[in-house]
Amino acid sequence: MPINKSKGNMKTTTINNPDHVLNKQEGGTHYKYFPIQPVEFCHKNGIPFIEGSVIKYVCRHRNKNGAQDLKKAIHFLELLLELEYSKSELSESKTNEIMGVNH
Repeated sequence: MPINKSKGNMKTTTINNPDHVLNKQEGGTHYKYFPIQPVEFCHKNGIPFIEGSVIKYVCRHRNKNGAQDLKKAIHFLELLLELEYSKSELSESKTNEIMGVNH
């Protein structure tokens, strides 16, 4: 498998190799439709687990579990808000302001 190291630590892969791990998938083919799979994107960009899970579920919803995957993405966003932001930052008025919702 050729690996291009010309961009510092960033490695780009050639997925034309049928033995490459990104060409193998357990439980379906819903990621094989992407030019770059969510796991590869997240790994190359150093995206943490929770954010990566959001990306994964949003990317695959049309090819796998539909609305259920979008609900999972929302759940992970809620986890991220709860774990990384204070209660005052999560107040309804502040959230509505950020999202542009006027009630």
